[in-house]
Amino acid sequence: QVQLVESGGGLVQAGGSLRLSCAASGRTFSTYAMGWFRQAPGNKREFVAVISWSGGRTYYIDSVKGRFTISRDNAKNTVYLQMNSLKPEDTAVYYCFPTHYGSMTPMADFGSWGQGTQVTVSS
Repeated sequence: QVQLVESGGGLVQAGGSLRLSCAASGRTFSTYAMGWFRQAPGNKREFVAVISWSGGRTYYIDSVKGRFTISRDNAKNTVYLQMNSLKPEDTAVYYCFPTHYGSMTPMADFGSWGQGTQVTVSS
């Protein structure tokens, strides 16, 4: 029923910045905690960051802490990931998805993943 569309990726040099957006259509996701995940070539999809349904709590993996900021605008049905001081190891396809806050795992029964947005960081 709900469709997730990620955007904002691109090619940047190390140290640069990008802001990713995740827009939902079909229904609001304002009652869900939302997370960002990424998948690099040769790797499995991994959790990156999550924000609670109200936006009052966030959590990040150690490798992006202090560099990435997750936020949301429920009126626009949109979640963002501001990425600063990018490193080549951040290169991946980035996805958003409803997430269990605590276990940091995707909500398995929610629906389908979007196509993601490609982030490439060169050295």
